[in-house]
Amino acid sequence: MTTISVLLVDDHTVVRSGLKALLGTQADIAVVGEAASGEEALEAAQRHQPAVVLMDLAMGAGMDGIEAIKQLRQRTPQQAIIVFTTYDSDADIVRAVDAGAMGYLLKDAAPEEIFAAVRGAVQGKSVMSAPVASRLFQQLRHPDEILTPREAELLSLLTQGLSNRDLGKRLFISEATVKTHLAHIYAKLGVETRAAAIATAIRREGMR
Repeated sequence: MTTISVLLVDDHTVVRSGLKALLGTQADIAVVGEAASGEEALEAAQRHQPAVVLMDLAMGAGMDGIEAIKQLRQRTPQQAIIVFTTYDSDADIVRAVDAGAMGYLLKDAAPEEIFAAVRGAVQGKSVMSAPVASRLFQQLRHPDEILTPREAELLSLLTQGLSNRDLGKRLFISEATVKTHLAHIYAKLGVETRAAAIATAIRREGMR
């Protein structure tokens, strides 16, 4: 069994301690380092080379989570970054995803949701907390004018972190057709990844 190494980044010691204890209950997840600021996160990520980084957004003075995510994506692009925060505004979500975050979890997320996010991140899956995904789904219910109804429906399902195979099962289409739809969506929105497609859709919805 492969162990998933995790770096915790939060300026509150009690949050890091609680999260470390929680993740420690899983045999396939190990916390290899901690950081209390964006600057410390960069150093710790380089030193420990974690597979996943759980990153808070607001960490007092100094570098914030968004800037830390941007720099981590440049320095150690192989590491999957999941935002772990209390902030759930559309602006925060868009900024985090644009910076390169793989997922977005709220601190009141259920333990199983956190475990699933960590495991999904190393598989390249974008995962969001249920409340965030629910709100995004409501925002994306009305298709963007440049997308077909099917493409808009598929885009809304992306917030649930479904794989191409699962998307196909949900929509009763083949995996190849899912890939074709995704290619069209990315081209129309001018993006290259699922996370960026979701962020772009949120931004356009907010501009209406």
